[in-house]
Amino acid sequence: MAFEDLKIRITTIVSQQEKSPDDKMGEICKVLRTSIDYYDWVGFYMANHDARTLHLGPYAGTPTDHTVIPFGKGICGQVAESNANFVVPDVKAQDNYIACSITVKSEIVVPLFKDGKNIGQIDIDSNTVDPFTKEDETFLEWVNEQVATLL
Repeated sequence: MAFEDLKIRITTIVSQQEKSPDDKMGEICKVLRTSIDYYDWVGFYMANHDARTLHLGPYAGTPTDHTVIPFGKGICGQVAESNANFVVPDVKAQDNYIACSITVKSEIVVPLFKDGKNIGQIDIDSNTVDPFTKEDETFLEWVNEQVATLL
């Protein structure tokens, strides 16, 4: 499904008054995972700046043991500190990578900002080597802008 079509679906999800923010975020994860072939795991990690940890929020995909990630550890933890997108074409090439599954080949993490503060991130794992493009980054930045309105 094209990103423009997904924007329409996500806008509809965000506008649903009867659902909680977590339910909407979970639905967004499911839509992304089922609509884009190379999005094999999609989830949100939310930041606890006092503890300097990320906490797993809504997600779609195989359950993970990585429910709490310290800032600086793994790709997600690095994004919590850098406040910048991180695209990993091949996770085997990363020294500071937390393996969630042996099938994961690549990862993209895009920070989620609210009022200029990094409050979390969207994390996507792919079982394909190097599938993420600049269009994925731009689209996921847009997704996070929509999610920020819920929080």
